Amino acid sequence: MARLGRTVQLGAVLVVLAAMLGPVPGEAAPVRRDADLLRRGTPVDGATEGTAEGTAAMADQDSRQLAGRRIVLSYAGPTPPPGVLQTIREGRAAGVILFGENVTSPAQLAEAVAQLRQAAADSPAPGELLLMTDQEGGKVRRLPGEPELSARRAGLDPDPVGAAARSGVGAAGALADAGLNVNLAPVLDVYDAPGNFIDRAERSFGQDPARVGELGSAYLAAQQGLGVAATAKHFPGLGSAARDQNTDTRPVTLPVPLDELRARGEAPYRAAIAAGVRLVMASWAIYPALDPDRPAGLSPTVVQGELRGRLGFRGVTVTDALEAEALAPYGGTGARAVAAAEAGMDLILCSARDPQQAEDATAALVDALDSGRLDRDAFTAAAARVDALRAALH
Repeated sequence: MARLGRTVQLGAVLVVLAAMLGPVPGEAAPVRRDADLLRRGTPVDGATEGTAEGTAAMADQDSRQLAGRRIVLSYAGPTPPPGVLQTIREGRAAGVILFGENVTSPAQLAEAVAQLRQAAADSPAPGELLLMTDQEGGKVRRLPGEPELSARRAGLDPDPVGAAARSGVGAAGALADAGLNVNLAPVLDVYDAPGNFIDRAERSFGQDPARVGELGSAYLAAQQGLGVAATAKHFPGLGSAARDQNTDTRPVTLPVPLDELRARGEAPYRAAIAAGVRLVMASWAIYPALDPDRPAGLSPTVVQGELRGRLGFRGVTVTDALEAEALAPYGGTGARAVAAAEAGMDLILCSARDPQQAEDATAALVDALDSGRLDRDAFTAAAARVDALRAALH
């Protein structure tokens, strides 16, 4: 893919800065852009969601393929294994997440991406494969290059909105040059104590919810303006997590009062949704004010009640890493995948660098779908949202 020129980058930043003077966060945007259509669940670029033909076609699909269309898989090393390519050829994967260990050089990555894309093109229902990574900025970058500025440093810049927008442009450039189309960024967590879990790696734009929403929206709008989908995370917010409260390594409970959780943790998502963010990732922490028994990404109350119902998000929801130790009390891979689907998560992120993890998740989803535990209409609607995103990224 051709490199993004400085002129294009500058133009994108100017467009974003103009957009920042537009709709107030929380109000509906007046222009029907692709991102707006996706948030409303409207078909984009040939996507089938909302059409009788598309719904019927998906309902008739083999359950194994239908389940696979909600799976993001991963693998170890620089070369996609034959089994991964075959899974994609069979139409049983929505996407692939890549990590630093999957990259040894630009030429090697280009070859790997070409293989993945070709496998998707050979599938029964060819579509744009979701190729994603975490390219937040600063210390959290899976690919070499931009954005070099961390979120915290962008927030401290004399022109923070411009710095955030330039980071979004840089992230889009790094991913597009590598052939990727989804960034698992920006982080919208509002940190409450310097040096805590989200601030220690400078992943937060700041301590003011309004400012975090403004800068996160500038980042994601700039990035999406260049064709790379953005992911707001970690809903409804990890900003109160202490330094050692890492959901990757252990269960985490954040007893934040409901009014504070909504005023600080959820507030930036109003701005991001108004700005057209295409994906939202849910946290694996437990928020007793919303659901005392389940992590956010396994909770219908959080996903369907807060995110979709209260905030009106209509795009694609994606889990955090399915192998996270925070989920240890909730069973193995299959049980976690089914619980996430029940909660309303559209994409299941199997990021353990083990293709068997994706197979196990898919098998459990198939069993739950065929047994009636998972409602087939709701399952098909989730797959259709993913398809709409894939169609919009052509």
